[in-house]
Formats: sequence, C-alpha cells, structure tokens
Amino acid sequence: MPAVDRAFDYLVPDAMADEVRVGTIVRVPLHGRRVRGWVVADNVLPGTEPSRLLALSKVVGAGPPEPVIELCRLAAWRWAGTELALLRAASPPNAVREPWPVDPPGAPPHRSVSEVLAWPPAMDRRDLVADRIAPDGSTLVVVPDGARLGALVRHLERAGHRVLLMRSDDPDALRTRAWAAARFGRCVVVGGRVAVWAPVPDLERVIVLDEGDEALQEERSPTWHAREVAAARVAGVGASLTLVGVVPTPEAVTIAGAPVRPSAAAEREHWPVLEVVDLREEPPGIGLLSEGLARALHRAVDAGGRAVCVVNRKGRARLLTCHACDELARCERCGAAVVETDDRSLLCARCGTRRPLVCLRCHGGRMRVRRLGVARLRDDLAALLPRAEVAEVDATTEEIPDVPVLVGTEAVLHRVRRLPRARALLFVGFLDFDQELAAHRYRASQQAVALLARAARLLGARGGDGRLLVQTRLPDHEVLAVARTGNPVPLLDAETARRRELGYPPFGAVAELSGAPEAVRAALDVLPPEVVVLGPTEAPTGLRALAQAATVELLADALAEAGPMGRAEGRLRVAVDPPRV
Repeated sequence: MPAVDRAFDYLVPDAMADEVRVGTIVRVPLHGRRVRGWVVADNVLPGTEPSRLLALSKVVGAGPPEPVIELCRLAAWRWAGTELALLRAASPPNAVREPWPVDPPGAPPHRSVSEVLAWPPAMDRRDLVADRIAPDGSTLVVVPDGARLGALVRHLERAGHRVLLMRSDDPDALRTRAWAAARFGRCVVVGGRVAVWAPVPDLERVIVLDEGDEALQEERSPTWHAREVAAARVAGVGASLTLVGVVPTPEAVTIAGAPVRPSAAAEREHWPVLEVVDLREEPPGIGLLSEGLARALHRAVDAGGRAVCVVNRKGRARLLTCHACDELARCERCGAAVVETDDRSLLCARCGTRRPLVCLRCHGGRMRVRRLGVARLRDDLAALLPRAEVAEVDATTEEIPDVPVLVGTEAVLHRVRRLPRARALLFVGFLDFDQELAAHRYRASQQAVALLARAARLLGARGGDGRLLVQTRLPDHEVLAVARTGNPVPLLDAETARRRELGYPPFGAVAELSGAPEAVRAALDVLPPEVVVLGPTEAPTGLRALAQAATVELLADALAEAGPMGRAEGRLRVAVDPPRV
C-alpha cells in the first residue's frame, strides 16, 4: 500500500516457516483487508504482546534477497523516498512461486577493483565488457539504452556466458522469468537501470556503461541513480565496479578514481569529423540556416544518404519580438515568453493563456522570430532543399517517415536507428548548440557531450563518411574540444572545478522540493540552518524550492524529517540530485 510506509509485526504459522525468509512477499491482514507486503526482518522481538499479533495470511512468492533489502533501505534514506518504492523496483512484476535455491552459490573470493574508463563513443564496447565478465560469480551490466543491447548480448552468448535480459519495458512475464533465473547465480544480467537490483547471490562485478546518462536515474521519486546504487551494492559485498563514460563524470571519479584512457590516437579516431559553424561570423539575419549547414545538407542528400538536424525546441517559434517596436512577446497574465503555435496564435507554456498574434505594446500583427522551433525549422529546411522531403520528429512521433532529411528534438537521435538502412546516415547537425552549452543546469556540459556522443555513435568513426556539425557562438567550449580532439580530461577538469566551487554533487548535495504550497512551506520550515534554501518560487503545480547541503548525509537526514512533515500538509515531491536543475 503506497500510503503505508512502515513495518508491522506478524506471526509466522508453522506451515509457512520453511517458505518465509527476509524478502519474501506475503499477504497479511491489515485493518480488515488482505494486502501484500515484504518480510524485511525475521526472528524479531515484537513491540507488543505476542498474543495480540496476527498471523501471515499467505506466502505470495519470492522477493529480493536480504542484501538487496538492506540496499533498498539505504537508498530510501539516500534519495529521500519510501522504502516501498525501492522494494517494488527490486521485486519481480509477477509472483515467483519457485523456492529459492537450496544452496545458492556465494561470491568467490577475489580482489575488489573499482575503475573508471574514458571510452570514445564510436569505439566498440563489446570486448571491453567481455573482458571484465566475472569468471566464476555473476556480473551485472547496466546500460542506459535497453533498445541497443542485442549486439552485446549476442557477443556475450557466443563467448559462452549465460545471459539474462532485464529491461523495464519488457512484458511482465519476461521480466519475472529473468528475475527468477538470476537467483541461481553464475550468470550475466544485462539491462537498464533496473538490472542493478538483480537478485544474484554471487555478485562479483558490476559494469555501468555511459555512467552519466540521465536514463540511469529514476524519474519518479525517489530519484535513485544506478551508478550510486551499484557503488553501494559492490561495497556491501566486496565486489568490483567498472564505470564507463565518454567523459567520466566527477561523481564517477569520486567513486572509483582517475579515469583510464585508450591512446590519444584511438580517442581522436573514434569521433566523427567535426565541423563547427561560428554563428558570430554569419551575416546578420541569417538565423540558423547558415551557409555551412546548407553545404553539408546538400552534400548528404546528393550522395543519397540521410541527414538529421537537431534543435531542442518544439513548436514553430519559441521566442518572438514585435517587428514594429521590438517588444518581446510575453503573456499578459503571467509575464512569461509566449510561443507561436501551428494555428498562428500565441500560447503561454507557463499558464496556458492563448491570444491572437498581436503585440501587446503597439498592437502590431507581425512578429520577428528570435528562436526557431522544430515545426518552423522544418518549413525553412523544406524551402532550402526543394528536391528533398523533410519530416519533423519529436518524442510523440509514433512512426518515423523514411525520408532524406529529419529535423527534430534530441528524440530523433533515438528514433533514427529504427529506420531501414537503405540510406546511410551521413550527417547530424546541432543547429543551436548554445542552448545546451549555456543552459542554467549544473549538469549542462555533461548533457551536451552526451548528445554529441549519441550522434557520434550513429555516424561512426573518423574514417567513415559521417559528418558532425555544430552551430554555436562558443566555438572554443570544452565540450566541443572533446569532440574535436577526443581528449576528455580538459572538460572533466573544468566540470570538477565548477562543481566544487558551487557545492554541487559530488562536492555537496541538492534536492528539489515541489508541490502544494502548504506542503512545500511545511517541509522547508523544519530544515536545519546548515541546509541552504533557494526559493520557494511559483511553479505550474504550486511551489518549487531547492535545498542544498555540504554533504549527502546532512541533506538525507534533514529530508528524512522534512519529507513527512510536508506530506502531512499535502502533495510534496522530493527529487534528490535532480538532473535538470
């Protein structure tokens, strides 16, 4: 029951004694209902008279083993969430009636090793993973993009390993079957972030690929991250940990030390050719359709290939000014910038107010576009390439058209690989990369280099025909230097210095509190003076505030008290280490 996050004492009937252990999922009577729960401790001294205790009603099936139960408890404290939510993540979707192995294998004695690998995006990672598979015990391989696991799984199976797939988007029956098989150990579990909870009894190694990817962090509260959960799990059992990233994050370096790198030549060769268009040198009024972009698009289309243009802005126009008086188009209700919609009206994304395409200051009806959206850009590219079909793609697009030119948000980079391979992908262009480089988010550089790496994997290494184009007013930024030279160290050093100066993770801890105004205020009122609060400010769903502390432990202890106080007053969401702040 989501609303009941506490432990209760029950008696174990003699008939169930052989089946009940820590982690077992059972049914219990609770206030006239029979509900499911997890056994989180056994042979306990009850807090009331034994004669008053009720007995378990039924054994439903197997649940997480005891070490994973302890890990769930730690993660609930670390990410200011309920233990219930973590137990659900660590449990099979359906009931597993088969008993636990009578004598499950234990982890073999070995020397624990923690390492960070800086790995160029176009370099094959299959041998890297295969070389680090545990020879005797079990290995967990955590990959942010579960849709791209086929080649890795086949490579490991050909090497003779027993591979189990655990992906959150698989049918419940498949996930349950893989979960049940993992209990017998001596296997390789490959999957998304949920694989970090696999119930293997003989864990020897955990490998996390693309350790800084946002997909490794749970979007719902508690916002646990597979990288940190993996680090805590291997520490608890003495296993080894390998963290792999194109540019390792400061968090990874804090966990496992300085990164190990391939040769400088290999780093450079496993990025595609990069072309940077300095928008400061383009003629005034040209917008995003630069001459360099036009040449690259024509080259790709004329060669019979496919071109992809990326702009992380949906709609037609995301920033407008009046053509007559140069007034910024804003909402008359809340003052936020308005956007142009497909029906040529103006819409406020903050409060939903809609009005005709009219300036509030001079009542002019002509607007100048200062920031194009994907829909408007599609029209402009179609005019630039009259002989090529251009299609728009975003996260809501169900069927991707097989056309020469695709334009969309970053979602297009995930979707384009599903198209038939009749046309080779020859070009990926980021048309307004300053939106990523200069974003206010403290992980902006990390997220920007992840976009370039995703495009680089689609295009291939430097010796191929693929070309990567970036339009920016910051051509000397550390992120672009990584793609140009392959060397991740300057960006890692700059990012580490920024995080340390600002007190952001891993040199501090931050959490976002949002929800009903009374709930947010009640939670903020009980935070200790050592926790710095920014806000609260108005948000579409109520209030929003940031809480920042010098250590994870200080913030976790403070939120353990503040969270229940806030939720007693209303709806409250606590996101620890939020990726988009």
